[in-house]
Parts: sequence; C-alpha cells; structure tokens
Amino acid sequence: MARPRHHVFLVPGFFGFANLGDLKYFAHVQEILEARLAEHGLDAHVVQVKTAPTSSVKKRAQRLLQQMHDHAGGDDAPIHLVGHSSGGLDARLLVAAGGSLSNDLPADDLAGRVRSVVSVATPHHGTPTAGFFMTVVGGRVLQILSLSMIYTLRYGKLPLSALVQMAGFLIKLDSLVTPSDPLDQLYDDLLRDFSDDRQREIREFFKEVGSDQSLIGQLMPQAMEVFNAVTRNDPAVRYGCVVARARAPGVGSTLAAGLSPYAQSSHALYVAIWNLASRHPTDKVPLPPVDHVRALQQAYGEMPDLKANDGMVPVLSQLWGEVVCCVHADHHDVIGHFDNPDHTPPHFDWITSGSGFRRTEFERLWAAVAQFVARPAVAAVDARRKVA
Repeated sequence: MARPRHHVFLVPGFFGFANLGDLKYFAHVQEILEARLAEHGLDAHVVQVKTAPTSSVKKRAQRLLQQMHDHAGGDDAPIHLVGHSSGGLDARLLVAAGGSLSNDLPADDLAGRVRSVVSVATPHHGTPTAGFFMTVVGGRVLQILSLSMIYTLRYGKLPLSALVQMAGFLIKLDSLVTPSDPLDQLYDDLLRDFSDDRQREIREFFKEVGSDQSLIGQLMPQAMEVFNAVTRNDPAVRYGCVVARARAPGVGSTLAAGLSPYAQSSHALYVAIWNLASRHPTDKVPLPPVDHVRALQQAYGEMPDLKANDGMVPVLSQLWGEVVCCVHADHHDVIGHFDNPDHTPPHFDWITSGSGFRRTEFERLWAAVAQFVARPAVAAVDARRKVA
C-alpha cells in the first residue's frame, strides 16, 4: 500500500532566508522532519519557503500562498504549515484569510487543504524586542545580528574581535541613540570575508530587507492584540506550538556557556538580547488555559513568569493551540543552530546562551512535531482501513 502524500511547508521567521547559496535556514530541520514523518508512514514533500524577510505578515502570507500553489497546486494532498518565529503568524493568517490574500490564486482551496499549523517559538502575543529594532540604531543592530548568523552558518564562528565589538554595542543598548561608524565598519568587515558572489547575494538580501520593514512594528505586543482579534483559528485545522525557554542570565548561564573568551563574549551578546525580551508589558498576555499551565509546569518545574524568554520571544507569548513540546533552548537552538560541529552536517551555535540544548533534544523536539503533524493523517488512514 502506497504511503499517503503530504506537503509540509517550513516558514522562516523575520530576517529568515530560505537559502543563500548552500546556506539553508532549515537544513537540519528538513532532514530530521522528513525522516520522522516517514517513520509515521507519510510520504512528506517538505519545502523551505522563500519569504519576504521583514515585510508585513500579509505580504509574507501571500508569498507562502504562492509557493503552496507552485509546489502543491497540482494535487489535492493535505498541507501542513510549520513556522519558526514570525513564520507561525504567516501560517495562521493564511489559514484565516484564505481568498482575501489573492485574486489570482485558488487561495480558499489551498487554505482549505491545510490540516495542521505548528508554530515554533512564535510571538503570538508580540515581543518587546520589536520595539527596540524599530529604532534607527536598533534596525542597524538587527542587520548586523542577521549577518552574524549567516557568517556563523558559513564559517562556524565569528571572529573574536567582531564578537567583542557586537557584545560591547549591545551591552550599551539603552544609551545608544544613533548609528555609529563602528557599526558600519563591523558590517563591512564581516561581509568582506565572503566571496564576491556571496557578497552580492547578501547585499541583495539586505536590500530587500531595507525596502520593507513593516513586520517589525507588527510584532509589538500592542499590534499583536489587533492581529489576534481578527485572525481566528479555523476549527478544521489543528494548531500546535513548540515553546522554548532559555536560561536566565546569571552565574549558572555564564558557567554553562563556557569560560573561553569567545564563549563569554558570545554569552554577553545573548544576555543583552535576553534582557530586551524580558520587558514584556504585563497586560499584553492573556492568562494561559489550564492545559498550557500544566504543560509548562511539567516541562520547567514551575510556571514561567513574564520575564522568561528564549532570547527573543517571551515564553508566555509562544503559546497557541496544543502544546506540542517544551524545551530548554534559545530562539535559534530549536532550528538546529546549537553547538555540535562533529555532526554531519555540522551544527553551529549563533549565540551562546548556555541552554544546554543538544542533538538529542533537537531530535526529540522534531519527533514531537512529526507526531503532531502525522496524527490526524494516521487516524484517517486507520478509519479507511476499518471501512475496507
């Protein structure tokens, strides 16, 4: 008996690239998700979505819709959407908005084929980091952070001198009011290490980013109140969330990060970003339902407070639908950006949070996602077998 065909679309977060040459945002995720879905008997066609990096949620959802049409428009197989960070919001809007996203594509038909939406470390109730990144200096810092992630994926780690500079800038976030020449110099120094062709690709990527940054304002907690009020769940779709909680800065996180100059400089960068994400307004997150509270307490041994976050998104902002998995991890650990250079292909840690997240936890997380995606499909197959 042939395995049932399914389409799975992986949606990057803001500043997320599908690929830059051979650098892939979801490389490790695609590999393991395909394998785990096959174990559940699904023939999964997994696609990494090419998104509009910092464009509005609507524009990003339109991009997602176009690629659903391109890759899944020729059949009637079930569709599943898995979004990291703001990619989870793109998925939610596509399902809710349907035909209003396009006059040219069969949007309602495609949206109607979506069976599950999984959000991974998604700011469903916003993130206070968006407020900083909306400032002039914040936008420049975010660009350098994004370039540093691309650099790390290419070379394994940043130059120590660049890392020390970045940490120094972020430690002084509250006193920075205007972009400075050192920020521009740091950007140029990092870019110079790439080949000419890769430099052109990266410059084009940031040109697109600079042309439309609507998304950042939409991720503010106040704006997400409006988004949630008008973006209703489809009762025919199963919604699930992966929740990440990184270690709060302190002696424990400092020791866990490692004592080398590189590790400590990287950890200082993480501490600055964690502190930004800890400033969530107390009135912008609704009280979690009982099942969410139970899942969080079971995973973390306590109910996280509003300050708890993954280095980018508050923990309580990540809750939406069924809790698929809770992990001790930072925002990019969950998509494979942690320290395991000996694995093939290697994992490289963008920022050292000291979370202790490793390949074992990564496999457990994505096995849980695969099980969530496959569950209704397996149930449908079993039901057909009983009828037969």
